[in-house]
Amino acid sequence: MKKLNKAKELSFLIMVVLFWFAQYVYIPFQTTYLTSFNITSNFVGAIIGAYGISQLVFRLPVGVLADKIGIHKPFIIIGCFASGGASLVRIFLPSGNGFLFGNLLSGFASAMWISFMVFYTQSFIKEEQQAATCRIVLFNNAGILIGFITSTLIYELVGMRVICILSFLSGMVAGILGLQIKEEKTDFPRVPLKSLLKVCRGKRILVFSLIALIQQGIQLTTTMSFTSTILKELGATSISVGVASIIYMISSVCFSGFASTKCCRKKGPNFWIPIVLISVTIYCILVPRLSAIPLILLLQILPGLSTGILFSYATSEAMKEVPQNKKSTAMGFYQAFYALGMTFFPILTGEMVERYDMQTGYLMLALIAVLGCILSIIYYILAGRFSMQDNRQKNCIPHE
Repeated sequence: MKKLNKAKELSFLIMVVLFWFAQYVYIPFQTTYLTSFNITSNFVGAIIGAYGISQLVFRLPVGVLADKIGIHKPFIIIGCFASGGASLVRIFLPSGNGFLFGNLLSGFASAMWISFMVFYTQSFIKEEQQAATCRIVLFNNAGILIGFITSTLIYELVGMRVICILSFLSGMVAGILGLQIKEEKTDFPRVPLKSLLKVCRGKRILVFSLIALIQQGIQLTTTMSFTSTILKELGATSISVGVASIIYMISSVCFSGFASTKCCRKKGPNFWIPIVLISVTIYCILVPRLSAIPLILLLQILPGLSTGILFSYATSEAMKEVPQNKKSTAMGFYQAFYALGMTFFPILTGEMVERYDMQTGYLMLALIAVLGCILSIIYYILAGRFSMQDNRQKNCIPHE
C-alpha cells in the first residue's frame, strides 16, 4: 500500500471529520429531545443502544469482506452516505421510532469505520502505525467536537430538525469526498475464512476488545446520554448541556493528540490503561451524586481522557500482533465486540434508572470500570512474566 501524499491525506482526514460530524452533531440533545416526548428511560436506553446493535451485527462481516476483496473504498463511501441517510430518517420521522430507526442506520454507517481505519493506518510503516491510529482518532474526535459546538450554539434557535439537516448534508459531502479516493487493490495473499476468523481468538485482541467494550459502553451511556439528563434535572439550560459535551470533546481531542506524543508513549499503555479506567470509575461515582452543575462540567474532562488515551491505546494494542492480510477481520471483530457495550450498557442503565435511580445505574458502571482496571493489570503482569521467560530461554546457552 502506497503512503498517502499530504494532499490526499488531508482530504481523507477532512472526510473523517465530516463523517463523525454527521454521526454526532445531534447527540448532545438527543436524550433531552426524546424525554420531551415523555419517552421512558427504558425506551431512551433502547434507542441509544440501537446504535450499537447495527455495529454488533455488521462490523465483523464488513471486516471479513474487506480482507477478502482487498479494498476499502466501497465501504468508506457506503458509511458516509449512510451517516447522512440516518438523519434523513430523523428529519421525516421526528419521534422515538424515527430516532430508533435512524440510530440503527447510524450504527450501520459506523460499522464501516473499520475500513476508514485500516485504509489509513496500512499506508504507514509498522513503526508509525500507533501514531497513525492516534492521529485518525484525533480527527474522529475533532469531527464530534465541531458537531457538539455547532449544536450547542444553534440548537435553541433552530431545533432538532435543522441539526439533523446539517448532519444529512455533512454525510453527503463526506460521501462525495470518498468518491475521490484512489485505492490500489492490496496484493496480500488471500486467506480462507476459517483462517481469518482464527485471529479473533488471540488473548491480546480479546483482552483489549473487552477493555474497549467497557470504555465505549460507559462513554455512550454517560457522557453522550444520561449525564445530559442529570444536568437537565439540576436545572441546566440547553447551552449548559451543550457545554458539557464540548468540554468532553475538547478533552478527547487534546488527549488524543497527547496519546501520539513521545511523552505519553514513554509511560506506555500498561501505565495509562489502568490509570484512565480508575478515572472513569471516579466519574461514574461522582456525577450522579453532585448537585453543582459547574463541578459536573469540570468532571467531563475525565471521559475525554478515556476517549483520547484509553481508546487509542486499546485499539493499537489489540491490533499490534495482527498480520496485515487479517487486519480488517481483526478490526471488525474488535469493533463488533466493543459494540456490545454500546448496545447493552445504555439498555441496562436505563433499566436500573427506571427501577431504582440514576445513582444505582452509574454505580453499576463504576464497578464495571474497576473490573476492567483489574483485568488490564493482570494482563500486563502476566505478559511481563512471559516476556521475561522468553528472554531467559533465548539467552540460555545449552551445556555440551
